[in-house]
Amino acid sequence: MASQYVTPEAVKTMRQDGGGLIFIMTSHQTATRLKLPFLADLFEDISNKYPVFQYLAPTDIPYDTKSSFSVYINHRKTFTGITDNDRSLTMKRFAELIQETKQLKTTEAVQKFGSEFRTPGHVPICVASNDLLKQRQGHTELVVALMEMSNLIPAGSGCEIMGNNGKAQSKKTMQTYAKKHNLVFLEGHEIITAWRQWSK
Repeated sequence: MASQYVTPEAVKTMRQDGGGLIFIMTSHQTATRLKLPFLADLFEDISNKYPVFQYLAPTDIPYDTKSSFSVYINHRKTFTGITDNDRSLTMKRFAELIQETKQLKTTEAVQKFGSEFRTPGHVPICVASNDLLKQRQGHTELVVALMEMSNLIPAGSGCEIMGNNGKAQSKKTMQTYAKKHNLVFLEGHEIITAWRQWSK
């Protein structure tokens, strides 16, 4: 869902019905403005000081060439940062801050970001690839594309949906879930097709 509309109830639904990692997905442009690093790059840069990162390098991701994870954040007004209230505040304010810093110079945007958020935290940020849906077509890119096409702030909140068997839920199960909860069920290829037409 659009991060600007996240509520504690929405986080509760993700936590109870999803069960996987709850995270924010944002655009490459946002990450550039706020100077958000990819964690893999950050760890590589400090691997001389902390050699363990040389051995932990994500060089064997089976589904991608590079992890999209950036920093994990908490809003500074949160307590532990993990509660539904805390995580909804973090995600909602992150989206609002993207909008508020749109016209600011990079230094000012980074300072404002740092004045409201701290890291490490309980909400991971994933950053979309630069050429949206061209280099990579993962959940992060698909969600950011949806936000862009809907004229919403380019930040989406989501959660992997796990089954009781420990695996991701099947397509059929999720279609049933969407129907039961009056949700629109979209497949990745539908979003990609719409994006290609919209972004011409």
